[in-house]
Amino acid sequence: MSKLTRREFIAVSSLTAGFAIAVQPISAKVITTDTKGIVAGEIKIPVKNGTIPAYRARPTLGQDFPVILVIQEIFGVHSYIQDVCRRLAKLGYLAIAPEMFYRQGDVSKLTDIADIRKVVSQVPDAQVMSDLDATVAWAIKSAKADPNKLGITGFCWGGRVTWLYSAHNPQVKAGVAWYGRLVGESTALTPKHPIDIATSLQTPVLGLYGGQDTGIPLDTVEQMRERLKGCSDRSELVIYPEAPHAFHADYRPSYRQTEAEDGWKRLQEWFKKNGVA
Repeated sequence: MSKLTRREFIAVSSLTAGFAIAVQPISAKVITTDTKGIVAGEIKIPVKNGTIPAYRARPTLGQDFPVILVIQEIFGVHSYIQDVCRRLAKLGYLAIAPEMFYRQGDVSKLTDIADIRKVVSQVPDAQVMSDLDATVAWAIKSAKADPNKLGITGFCWGGRVTWLYSAHNPQVKAGVAWYGRLVGESTALTPKHPIDIATSLQTPVLGLYGGQDTGIPLDTVEQMRERLKGCSDRSELVIYPEAPHAFHADYRPSYRQTEAEDGWKRLQEWFKKNGVA
């Protein structure tokens, strides 16, 4: 899949309708949140050299909404991520999920996980941080959100980004990272990982991890816990012993209802506790 040219970057825009092809068939346990009492749909975020699509959901009535950035898994901003935004809107938030891979390609149409990973591996952290800064700016200017109540949550790939953006932007009041990778190789595109920013992290981040996650070894979670001690003691790591990776993803076989519901409850409490409500 080729990268977008600058002309295409400006001209092409649309989010995934439905679920990413690579995750078919969809589990019967998938949660679908209606739009009663909320406004939800695609928007365009002005970024450097163009615009990117994003999914936005907020209450129909009111103003000065607290903002939650919702960061996707490797499958893009498909139905699951869009539904998470609607769930947050029902709680009174302006939830925005910008398409982080837009310049590199549309992963929702790919059937092979290896091909998806090739696209994702081309996404620079610097681009992600810049696009999220632009998303926050859009929320404050165009959606009249409350700039003093900003939170972030992300899943898998987005879990890692949650840690990094919480360190990047001092406006962030709190983050909730769902099974985000904590360690990795330093490269030109990904120079730092959560473990590298732990000692300087000022924003409280709640990390939710599965004890049976074969992709994120528990020893890396414990390494992160040690790094956070004494310097970022407002952050917290929770391990669900029997949960696999992606235990919140209700559209996949990995979904674990008990752990997912407990994590969602903790998310709400974490944001309220840390001034994002």
